[in-house]
Amino acid sequence: MRFSKYLLTLLFVTGSILANAQNTDTLLTLQKCLDIAVKNNLQVKQSVTNAELDRITLRQQKENLLPSISASAGRTFFQGRGISPVTNSYVNQSSTADSYSLSGNMTLFNGFALINAVKSASLAYQAGKMDFQAAKDAVTVNIITAYLLILDAREQLNASKSQLAVQKETVDRLTILEKQGANKAASDLSDALGQYASNQVQIVNAQNALDAAKLGIYQLMNVTYQPNASFEGLNAEELSGNYGSSPDQIYETALQQLAQVKAATLRRQSAEKSVSSARGQLLPTLSVGAGLGTAYSNTAQKPVAGDTTGATQSVPYSEQFKNNYNSQVGLTLSVPLFLNGTRRNALAQAKVNLLSTRDIEENTKIVLKQNIEQAYYNMMAAYRKYQSLQDQVKAFSESFRIYKLRFDAGVLTSVEYITAKNNMDSANLNLIAARYDYFIDSKILDYYQGKLSF
Repeated sequence: MRFSKYLLTLLFVTGSILANAQNTDTLLTLQKCLDIAVKNNLQVKQSVTNAELDRITLRQQKENLLPSISASAGRTFFQGRGISPVTNSYVNQSSTADSYSLSGNMTLFNGFALINAVKSASLAYQAGKMDFQAAKDAVTVNIITAYLLILDAREQLNASKSQLAVQKETVDRLTILEKQGANKAASDLSDALGQYASNQVQIVNAQNALDAAKLGIYQLMNVTYQPNASFEGLNAEELSGNYGSSPDQIYETALQQLAQVKAATLRRQSAEKSVSSARGQLLPTLSVGAGLGTAYSNTAQKPVAGDTTGATQSVPYSEQFKNNYNSQVGLTLSVPLFLNGTRRNALAQAKVNLLSTRDIEENTKIVLKQNIEQAYYNMMAAYRKYQSLQDQVKAFSESFRIYKLRFDAGVLTSVEYITAKNNMDSANLNLIAARYDYFIDSKILDYYQGKLSF
């Protein structure tokens, strides 16, 4: 009985701990989100796999420069009349013969096809590593953008809650006045209640936007969504109208810094070496070969030492192995006269692939320049909008202050008061959005220059 009570108590405590652990909000920083996303992103993982394949290809191309060495051993059974591999004479009997050989071959010259193949593979491997960095960079930009959207949505939600609190005070005041019959217009309370409901809808929309932004970053991190997670704030207050670099300057820096551009350039250079390698395959190949060999046969005989009758005996295995030793070395010149067009077609394919990589490199640069120009002018548009909205917020806030004083004094209708409040609320929300629009675009430009930081 005691054990049962103990077990039930333990289960209850454990369940409470787990429940509390699940309800505990998770605090995420930008750096933690970046680390999780890079670790889990499938494109990043695939780029690592591709880079490893490029590394193996490079290793093979290097090893193609080394000699090829092979060894063989064989045993043959003879029955009937044949030539002994040891005595080179005809025998008519059952026999057994063993043979051993060691041979090697090395290409001395083949139009530098092997050398250029190594260079092509090396450049491809470097491009693979750049692809890995480019994949990480893309994840980084997406996470930063998603993170800032969360902070934007959260600030919009907080502003909407503040607006609701202000309207709640107005509704409470008008409710009291309505009971006293002291409202200026019969619709004052109903208008205030309608505006209060509008503010509640605004909060719902802001909360939905925040939830969607949080869901988006969890999907980018490729982990299970946690609705209760909170995110550390960033300083997005300071905005400067002078970014410090023009779009052309940013583009020139990006050409030197951005991994995506480097990868495209390296792949084009790799394709150029592939063309040189394929062209070398059309030239004659000079190679050197060498080999060692020996043999044994059970039919081999030798005179018995000191015997004058002509008696013979079998030659021992070790003695035959030593006496039958042979070696050879030679040069071979191979001229490709006609190989069903395989090498010329391989050259043609390499040239077409080179054209493709050139187009990809050029398109990468064009798209980069367009993206930089778009981000730059979006940033400046957001800054100009932010500057105008600051003046608008200041003006509407002062207007609302005056309208509220007059409304509280009973000399203003609810329609005029609500209009003034809506103008101020809308300007405040637009100001928040413009500030984060500027912040996001400026960070994208920082990324293009390789100086992304917080």
